[in-house]
Amino acid sequence: MPALIISTNVSLDGVDTSSILSEATSEVAKVIGKPEKLVMVILKGTLGISFNGNKEPAAYAEIVSMGGITKQVKRNLIATLGTILEAKLSIPRARFFLKVYDTTAAGNCSKL
Repeated sequence: MPALIISTNVSLDGVDTSSILSEATSEVAKVIGKPEKLVMVILKGTLGISFNGNKEPAAYAEIVSMGGITKQVKRNLIATLGTILEAKLSIPRARFFLKVYDTTAAGNCSKL
């Protein structure tokens, strides 16, 4: 189950967040190869974020997935989510950072 959390300093007042959530859900599912019904997306706005010493529009995101993450998938996620944030929230791609974590790479938790 992939979970994507997007945090931004952009105000979401008056923004059609449903289109961002649905597009991010669809694209994450497509890129990782998981069903949309298993993808969770959380969008938080109006946060205090400074990037490169200024408070211009920026975003930080984390995605956690149980499998499906490769180097190419990471690149595709960065490109795809960067495109969505640029189009929907006017956040330049150079001001977007994505942390990707594959829980299966940490080992098998069923041995606990």
